Amino acid sequence: MNKIDEKIFQHFRRRSAEIMDHETFHHFALLVPLMKKNGEYHIVFEVRAQNIRQPGEICFPGGKVDLDDDSHEAAAIREFSEELGVPVHKVAVMGKLDYMITPFKLMLFPFLGIVDEDAVIKKNDAEVKEVLYIPLSKLRKMKPKEHFIYLRVEPEKGFPYHLIPNGENYNWRTGSVTELFYDYNGHVIWGLTARILAHVMEEITKVEEKWTNESKRK
Repeated sequence: MNKIDEKIFQHFRRRSAEIMDHETFHHFALLVPLMKKNGEYHIVFEVRAQNIRQPGEICFPGGKVDLDDDSHEAAAIREFSEELGVPVHKVAVMGKLDYMITPFKLMLFPFLGIVDEDAVIKKNDAEVKEVLYIPLSKLRKMKPKEHFIYLRVEPEKGFPYHLIPNGENYNWRTGSVTELFYDYNGHVIWGLTARILAHVMEEITKVEEKWTNESKRK
């Protein structure tokens, strides 16, 4: 093995795999905040203000990861604090949730957080129209409705069909996205927020089932 071959071999032995083209994606972080009110845990949601993107939609506090953020987790805490006016020392991350990659070059890093019971939420009116507190017990009993968005490929004008097998008759892959809809007292939670919410509920169910099985074995 010559020197360059050895260097190439060592490079690939040492490198860690990442998401391909990850440097071209926008990184966003958000927090799923748990907060106890009247002795019961609630999940805190926001309703987006009218002057920002996707106004009126229900979401979790979050936003773009800045270059000066120490980590995705730090970005999630910062965004929560900026949008809901809670000091950072009043909120803590419990753990990571599954991250998401969208077709729109967006990587989303959600975290489950716990907010101090005595924390006072003072929403940022420029970004948040309303704050919703939905009891965890209610959400755990809800079954979201499912609808589908179908995806198709639409090549640009002037696409070089002559360079690919079968040209304009190429058999492109298609797909679909399952959209979930939660309806709580007229408040509709859907899109990425609903998918993350469903993920949280699934993880909580796993804990309950594990605890039940362990209790039966005792």
